[in-house]
Amino acid sequence: MPAIYPIEGKKVYVAGHAGMVGSALMRRLASEDCEIVTADSDRLDLRRQGEAEEWLARNRPRLVFVAAAKVGGILANSAYPAEFLYDNLMIAANILEAARRTGVEKLIFLGSSCTYPRDAPQPIGEGALLSGPLEPTNQWYAVAKIAGIKLTQAYRRQFGCDFVAVQPANLYGPGDNFDPETSHAPAGLVRRFHEAKIEARPEVVVWGSGSPRREFLHVDDLADACVFVARHYSDERALNIGTGRELSIAEFAELIARTVGYDGRIVFDRSKPDGTPRKLLDVSRLAGLGWRARTALADGIGPYYAAYLAAAEAAAGQTVAALGGRGGQDKRARVE
Repeated sequence: MPAIYPIEGKKVYVAGHAGMVGSALMRRLASEDCEIVTADSDRLDLRRQGEAEEWLARNRPRLVFVAAAKVGGILANSAYPAEFLYDNLMIAANILEAARRTGVEKLIFLGSSCTYPRDAPQPIGEGALLSGPLEPTNQWYAVAKIAGIKLTQAYRRQFGCDFVAVQPANLYGPGDNFDPETSHAPAGLVRRFHEAKIEARPEVVVWGSGSPRREFLHVDDLADACVFVARHYSDERALNIGTGRELSIAEFAELIARTVGYDGRIVFDRSKPDGTPRKLLDVSRLAGLGWRARTALADGIGPYYAAYLAAAEAAAGQTVAALGGRGGQDKRARVE
């Protein structure tokens, strides 16, 4: 399929390059003939409009991937709604406006499948956006992401900017956040089952009933899809990115338990929220363009567990090195 936007020779900015999605984009773009530019969060605060505009004006990227976001699971979203709404609103608005002002040629904004209504018809087509109430447990993050999606459409309509939004399914893979207070379900479950195995616990408690169904996309597949979309897609409508396959949380927990080697009981705490009952994306439009996910969940979970072990080992080393230093970190959520 011929490219409508060649990446070769372009200066590419990955916003959020140190996060899970940004790191995957960095790995994927390393094989492309392009110049990658980044900025660490201690040098560039994307929540500050002036900083965002000054940095883009000075560096002049031609292609931008907006993977920067404040992220976290149900617990973090519920505990810190203002931060999830404000920070993600500012990141989206500041980067898109700065991109317009500095003449960025192409921009890919990463939304989220949580922007769709809680009870959307399944599988969820892109047209379901804003067709019903959101899932309350992640509404603050979702509203900010919806604003970013609508901004891509507004800048395209008013200014002719080639800005595109994509809607990824639930993610897993290297670079994930395994902190028990701020992680998403895949990372939280991997950590919980591993610790239960090491401590020989007789059971592992999983939030909710186990009945909700989810679709899980490997982050490297997402990165590949984003590069494909940058090359081959230019339209106001957002594009879903997923596998088109789902399983229940109970089945997912059993898969992780087998992968980790935990043979105790799995107990579901029905007093805790389930979240959205079902969330399967309709990926037919992207498939029609010629892209499909390559990594089966059964093949990706083993390396995912290995990534957790590596991250745990690195964190243990950092803890030892920090003894006598400045103490703990803020675990409310993280800006990627």
